[in-house]
Amino acid sequence: MILSTKGRYGVRAAFDLALHYGEGPIPIKSIAERQNLSDPYLEQLVAILRKDGLVNSVRGAQGGYMLSRHPSKISVGDIIRSLEGPMAPAECVLDHQDKECIKADYCVTRILWEKIKDSINNVINSISLQDMVEDYERIGKDYTEEEGEIYGGKKSLC
Repeated sequence: MILSTKGRYGVRAAFDLALHYGEGPIPIKSIAERQNLSDPYLEQLVAILRKDGLVNSVRGAQGGYMLSRHPSKISVGDIIRSLEGPMAPAECVLDHQDKECIKADYCVTRILWEKIKDSINNVINSISLQDMVEDYERIGKDYTEEEGEIYGGKKSLC
């Protein structure tokens, strides 16, 4: 299972906002430059995250986007599900499945798909944006500017 660019880029954008949490609204252009993403595509992703209550927007010259709550209160799962929808390796194990599979009671592969779905959700729900920031800070201690980009004064590891 491979995430689309929506999920991958959305996590990167949310991580960028987590790195700058408490600094006020961050212009989309700044995020796009640091993440090497196009402004219009990033604007689409952030609009979805805003609609789902994960980011707030501020209009005007000093406007931009910021996380709606502390990075420790937003999981990677929140971001991915907002942009990608539910995470499952097969339709038959989606939580909002409209029709029940007629083989559900004796389907061995369904048990496997359910375990995979649960494992994925356990991982992405257990990692907060704050965890990512802490991992970034831990990993970045020995990282030199020549080896990577800069996140507005903070070295990029992505």
